[in-house]
Amino acid sequence: MAVHPNPMHRQGLVIPPVTEDVRRFHERLDGYVPTPLRRLDPLAEQLGVAEVWVKDEAWRLGLPAFKVLGASWATYRLLEQRRGATFEPWSSIADLRDRVAELAVGSGRSEVKTRFGTAGAPAPSPAALSTAPLTLAAATDGNHGRAVARMAKLLGLTSRIRVPAGTVAARIDAIASEGAEVTVSDGGYDDAVAEVAAWADDTTLVVSDTSWEGYEQVPAWIIEGYSTIFAEVAEQFADAGSPGPTVVCVPVGVGAFAAATVGAYRRPDEEPALVAAVEPVDAACVMASAVAGEVITLEGEQHSIMAGLNCGTPSPIAWPLVSQGVDVFVTVTDDEARTAMRALADVGVVSGESGAASYAGAVQLAAAGRLVASDRVLLLSTEGATDPVAYEQIVGHPPPSLPMSPAT
Repeated sequence: MAVHPNPMHRQGLVIPPVTEDVRRFHERLDGYVPTPLRRLDPLAEQLGVAEVWVKDEAWRLGLPAFKVLGASWATYRLLEQRRGATFEPWSSIADLRDRVAELAVGSGRSEVKTRFGTAGAPAPSPAALSTAPLTLAAATDGNHGRAVARMAKLLGLTSRIRVPAGTVAARIDAIASEGAEVTVSDGGYDDAVAEVAAWADDTTLVVSDTSWEGYEQVPAWIIEGYSTIFAEVAEQFADAGSPGPTVVCVPVGVGAFAAATVGAYRRPDEEPALVAAVEPVDAACVMASAVAGEVITLEGEQHSIMAGLNCGTPSPIAWPLVSQGVDVFVTVTDDEARTAMRALADVGVVSGESGAASYAGAVQLAAAGRLVASDRVLLLSTEGATDPVAYEQIVGHPPPSLPMSPAT
């Protein structure tokens, strides 16, 4: 069975408010435009529903994935926290970079609690403090790390990114192209997260999209940063004369984006929509945790081609919204993700393995009889061809060339 009702689902969730500052922040970044919301009638016919729409995140702020929305907002808020005051007013990324340059590297010892203990580093020497730049650090399966590295480059900072063992060369090279120091863990994604947590000190700021005890604020800001997508979607549906989706399919890794999705479609003033969380069969950590009734860690490592979803532990900060706000969990195989990539390519949508999971999930919902003829289905395609070689092998042709970012 690929479609699993959420045993923890409940009505009447309390959804935290989202500040309009997030959208205003993103609008000031170079190259900001809303990503397309595409109506795909051929896919609606295949699924037997009234409408299928895809929020196409193949190109967001110069990167081939949506992750930069969360990474940019969290980085901004983290740097404001370090400054002890707002950066406002500012009008461009160049203006913001000048303000960030005014930050002095602090002294003393900085500690980050991890689920494996407490890690810290001795205070740097006064001489080092006078010259050492701030560094942004993250663990990643690809897209989040590249987004953090991009923000570091834009703001005149350095970056260190840790990837799990087995990460394909294309993703490593893409992160390195942003000027990051990229290293490879001997273990999986959870191992990389723990290793990066231990890097935190007075000159290294960890920008993680998953949380652990004592580290919740930055991942909460990342979830908040994704709200821009849903503000755009609401405007785009209104412009199209559509009342919006009745079903939303969201790919799930640690659950940060799923938490943002629940936040968008569980508000009392919103039209009710069924939220389907889509995970790889071998990395369904959120579903497994819902069945267990608490956050658990999957045994072993995860090796799905849906690299952005290869996570073994849900993010505790995302867990309350995801565990109670998701209606159904859908598990999909790698072959089903490949088939979905080809189906999306046939209608002009470039979607990578993780992004195409949303359509693979919709296919499973249809097969399970969970869709009806009047449904309006929203697919959240979270990435483009982040591994161009694999994309060509799967789809049968290379992805189209995309415009160069001002930062590259």
